[in-house]
This record gives sequence, structure tokens and C-alpha cells, in this order.
Amino acid sequence: MNMKKQMYVVGLMTCVMSLFSLTVSAQVDYSVLKVNEESGLHLTKITNDNDYVCMPQVRRNGQKVNWLTNRIIDIDKSNTHLAYLSARNNTTNIFIKEIDKQGASVQRTNRSGVLDFSYSPDGKYICFSEGNGKVNQIFQTSATQGYVCRQFTSGNKDYSPVYSADMNTVFFSRMENKGASVWSYNINNNFLSSYASGFNPYPSGQDNVLLCTRMNTDGRGEIWRVNYNTGVEECVVSDPQRSFTTPSVSPDGKWILFVGSNVLHNGKIAYANTDIFVCKADGTDMVQLTFHAADDLSPVWSRDGQYIYFISQRGSSTATANVWRMNFTN
Repeated sequence: MNMKKQMYVVGLMTCVMSLFSLTVSAQVDYSVLKVNEESGLHLTKITNDNDYVCMPQVRRNGQKVNWLTNRIIDIDKSNTHLAYLSARNNTTNIFIKEIDKQGASVQRTNRSGVLDFSYSPDGKYICFSEGNGKVNQIFQTSATQGYVCRQFTSGNKDYSPVYSADMNTVFFSRMENKGASVWSYNINNNFLSSYASGFNPYPSGQDNVLLCTRMNTDGRGEIWRVNYNTGVEECVVSDPQRSFTTPSVSPDGKWILFVGSNVLHNGKIAYANTDIFVCKADGTDMVQLTFHAADDLSPVWSRDGQYIYFISQRGSSTATANVWRMNFTN
């Protein structure tokens, strides 16, 4: 695995403290809420600065941009609660906030370095990865009460856990010497399985089919569909000028949501950033949804598919990250 291909994955392994570092560029006016290309978007700010929402680290080198691909926000089954990763007291933990209320958030984990997480389909559990020295381990905890955790993996560099629709399996990524690969943990019998290369696994809604991110030979992220029963693998989203990561499927199965790189031009100045994209389930009709010079990351669907939640520093003169909600119309 060459160094270009490693950037996304290695970064994920070191994100306990570096995940939240942010360098404010003089080229960007973060105080702007939205730009002309986003005139059709209805944006709602869900968190506030005192929620200390974590911002995935973004690194730029000329017109190239790399970012940490962790899923660090999610919405519960009822569409009433937002879970997000927050940095407080030199720890990173999951907090939960009622979406329609401006009250305080409730701490849901009591760990030292949570990396990423997802809700179970029924909203009763949260599975998360935590960094501990040179390893990342995956746990499950209640979404509503107590701090008791069930440990799923140990002794490896595991991250990006997500439940299968029937909740019998947790898919995740594992970093090994050969690179990142997609694994699963069977909750009923504790059995571990390895499927294919890639990271950011997400069930496609079809039996035995996953979406994941893979890096091509040019070091750019692509979205792939993998049938781990038949072995058929298909590149769904790719572009010679962009990188794409963090796919997720809409509740109706018709759309794929993901992060993509973008380069903005202002005269002779070129500025690389990250934006939110969607395409149809077969990879066609790709649409860029956000165009702000701020970085938009970690997008997730609402459970009814009417909204997309994401993290951005937009609307903040201090470039403070918050969770935003945009409308989505098929």
C-alpha cells in the first residue's frame, strides 16, 4: 500500500487528540452561513459552541485535501435525538441532544478516547470504537442509560462500526499491514469474519452487499459496492480529480450520501476543501449539495430521509464546528 493510499486510514488511527485540531485559513470567511450555489438549501443549526462538537482533521497540500473519515454524528430511530462526538476535559465522548430543544446534552459514554460510532437500527444501542494506545477496540453500550459496555474486538486497530439491518452483525474496518479491510462481528456467537479491502463500511440495503471506501493508485478515494456472498465488486463513484469517502444509503435505498473533495477558485487562488454529495444507488446522477469554503464532513441521513445532518464550521467567525441540518428533496 503506497503512502498516498495510506493517508486516510493512518489518520484515522491517530485521531484521539488530533481529530479536533483546526487551522483557520485566512482564505476562508467562516462567518458566511451559505453561498449563492446553496440558495436552495434550508439550513438549521442543531448544536451550539458550548457543545464542543468534534471536527475531523483536514489536511491540505496545494490543491489536494485529505480528511479523517470517521462517522461522528448519528440520528436515533425516532428522529428526535442527535448523538455527536464531543471533546471535553481532555477526553472524547458521545453526547446526545434533543434536536428540537436547545437544552443541555447528556453524556452517553464515559471513556477517554471515543473515535466514531453509530446507532443500532432500533435506537436501543450505540456501537463505538475507542483508541487505547496502539489499538482501537469496538464496544457496544445502551443508547439511553448507564455506562456499561460490551467489548466486541480487542488487540487490533478497529474503527467505523455500523450495524446490519437485522442487528445481528456489526461491520467495521480493521487496519493491518496490508491496509484497511472490512470485517464483521456476529453479536450472537462472537464470530469474526473478514470480507474485502476498504474502510467506511455501510450496508447497502441489499442482502450480503456493502458499500465501502477504497483508495485508487492515485491516492483518491472511491466508493465501491461489494457482494461478500458472490465476491462481485463494483466501483460506484470515482472521479480523476476528486476523492470520495464515507458512503451511506438513504432509508428508501435510492440514494448514496458521501463526502467529496472540491477545489474553489478565486482569481489566481485555489483552495481545496470538502463538501457533501449524493448520487443514485447505481452511482449515476451525482449532485454536489454544499459549496461553502468551510469543510462539510461526517454526513448522515435522518431516519425518514428528509434531512441530512453534517458537521461544518460555517456560520462561525471563529470557525467553531457545529452540527447542521439541510433539507433533502428527491
